[in-house]
Amino acid sequence: MSEASPQPPRDQWGSRIGVILAVAGSAVGLGNFLRFPGQAAQNGGGAFMIPYFVALLVLGIPLCWAEWTMGRYGGRLGFNSAPGVYSAIWRNRFAKYFGAIAVLIPLVIYMYYVVIEAWCLGYALSYLSGSLMKGSDPAAYEEFFGNFVGAGEHGALLQPGNRSFLWLLGATFLLNFVLIYRGVNKGIETFCRFAMPLMVICALCVLVRVLTLGTPDPSKPDQSVIGGLGFMWNPDFQALSNPQTWLAASGQIFFSLSVGFGIIVNYASYLREDDDVVLSGLSASSMNEFFEVCLGGLITLPAAFIFLGTAVAGFGTFGLGFNALPNVFAAMPGGQFFGFLWFFMLFLAAVTSSVSMLQPAIAFFEEGLGLKRHASASILGLIAAIGAGFIVYFSKGLVALDTFDFWVGTGLIYLLAMIQAVMYGWIFGIDRGEEEAHRGAHIRIPRFVQFMLKYVTPLYLAVIFVAFCWQNVPDYAATISQDTVALGSILFILVLLVFLLVLVHIAGRRWAAEGRIRHVGQYGLLLPVEDDE
Repeated sequence: MSEASPQPPRDQWGSRIGVILAVAGSAVGLGNFLRFPGQAAQNGGGAFMIPYFVALLVLGIPLCWAEWTMGRYGGRLGFNSAPGVYSAIWRNRFAKYFGAIAVLIPLVIYMYYVVIEAWCLGYALSYLSGSLMKGSDPAAYEEFFGNFVGAGEHGALLQPGNRSFLWLLGATFLLNFVLIYRGVNKGIETFCRFAMPLMVICALCVLVRVLTLGTPDPSKPDQSVIGGLGFMWNPDFQALSNPQTWLAASGQIFFSLSVGFGIIVNYASYLREDDDVVLSGLSASSMNEFFEVCLGGLITLPAAFIFLGTAVAGFGTFGLGFNALPNVFAAMPGGQFFGFLWFFMLFLAAVTSSVSMLQPAIAFFEEGLGLKRHASASILGLIAAIGAGFIVYFSKGLVALDTFDFWVGTGLIYLLAMIQAVMYGWIFGIDRGEEEAHRGAHIRIPRFVQFMLKYVTPLYLAVIFVAFCWQNVPDYAATISQDTVALGSILFILVLLVFLLVLVHIAGRRWAAEGRIRHVGQYGLLLPVEDDE
């Protein structure tokens, strides 16, 4: 008995370079320019790059190929959402529910990421007006940031006199939904074709300025360009004996390549049947590494070190980006212009990432619930607005944002990556995966990579996940027990997860009624129409 003919995807990428730029845009974001330099400085400098590249080769690129392969396979059978793709790969009635996690992760990350995106836009406009040129007093920039994000008290951004940020957030929110409403071709791909080259131009301008600073203060000869590069890249090999270094490197790879976000599976589902996933995946990963290592690693921390010295190592991601760097631009010749370029580039990078976080949910609402684009965008906009409003209102100490980021933007990503590794290696199967990946491929994946995906990658992920929970969960659990906002944030995430699970259940019944999925056998695969007898 043959399956019902799979329905064609509702949208497709216009070109190979378009999908590469879109996937790279999804990966290139604030983590490349702010999180990566800070992680490297705090975990052994140049020595950090050893576990970083180990994680890239063992986790990042293999899982990236696996996600591209599974996504295109699901798209070939008419599925664009993670619940649908997982049901196509693993014909078990529970498979689709794992897809709810792949919809939840990017949606929750978007809720706070769009707020940070608006910060970047606000800082860029503040440089244009000159209001961020506050001299050399670090306290002035800390005060500006605290007031700008409402970190002093809950609801501060809703009070009279502080509501200008809401206009920035609204404009940023609207831009994202205009792009997502236009679809993957006319919206996401078109924007990334413009944004990615512009980001390179802005970053290179700032990089040239940083590398030509020399030694701004002759009385501090160590605080020079060479000293800054050495601070970033000189290895402290003792850090390699610290498990936290390996944990941080693996986490950075996940943030860097968007692995475990549920985004690549969705993006790859819009590929044509013989589009090259091997070369495209490698190209997108390489482009991301260029932004992270060659641009972020040469700009952010070296620039901050030149003016602030070794004290910059104590700054966190937000402190480095929104406190330390504004202080640097104030002391730099032409700092107002280069400050604008920098934060405008961060804004573009954030948009290319945030718009990708909306597409998995849009795809699920359309194919799982049968909604039209305007209806799915409206429902998603309402859900995302409620989440972003939660972050904006509970702004004191950024507790709500930090809680969302820890439990979803870190913990659940590890979990989803592990699920996808097992699904590819043990359910889809490495032989079938290799055959599917090389359909239309111009280069071949080395055979040993398939064995890594089946044995090494899941084990590596399991060890990392256990270590992550062992080191972090007790402290966060204690925070939840003492902080009602943190507890409320967890409950918000759980309610949203339950809501998505209910929708996935409804979608599964709909697909079964249409004959698009059948549950056969323990590890049965949904074969292509021409092979399913």
